[in-house]
Amino acid sequence: HFPLNNNKIMLLSLTCRYWATTQPDNGGKQDCAYVTNNGRRSWGDNKTCPVGWSKFSHRCYLISKRSDSWDAARMDCRDRGADLVVINSPEEQNFLSTITTEVWIGLNDKEQEGMWKWVDGTPLTLTNWGRDQPDNGGEEDCVHLGGDKQKSWNDLWCSSSYQWICEKVP
Repeated sequence: HFPLNNNKIMLLSLTCRYWATTQPDNGGKQDCAYVTNNGRRSWGDNKTCPVGWSKFSHRCYLISKRSDSWDAARMDCRDRGADLVVINSPEEQNFLSTITTEVWIGLNDKEQEGMWKWVDGTPLTLTNWGRDQPDNGGEEDCVHLGGDKQKSWNDLWCSSSYQWICEKVP
């Protein structure tokens, strides 16, 4: 390595022995390494999230600043190279509970009543329905995280106006 201006270092070649725990994992399309400035000299191959996005478990999340219908929410996420969030684990649900208010998520039964599917096409396995939900109170085909502490799921009319959360792999 060679010192450059402003305390930057240029690496010409690298043989790395100080990978962080679980690294390198080659998750996604990770082709670069970074050095943390925490004194541990550990390395990682993670990509970072765009400015304004939150990171959790190799994924990036963005909470909208405005409210709109489920379809408009999904279109906004897709315009950002993302999609409405697909909740894959209790840990992800807990994380979302700490950063959100009431928001649309990527779960719906628009194609067939009672057949809940995520926007990525995967069927529903993990659930966090609120009490007496889903109740399909009259063509309620889209799902949002409710206002309770656990952010339980509630089915609503897709035309209702809520904020939403986008998810993507960095």
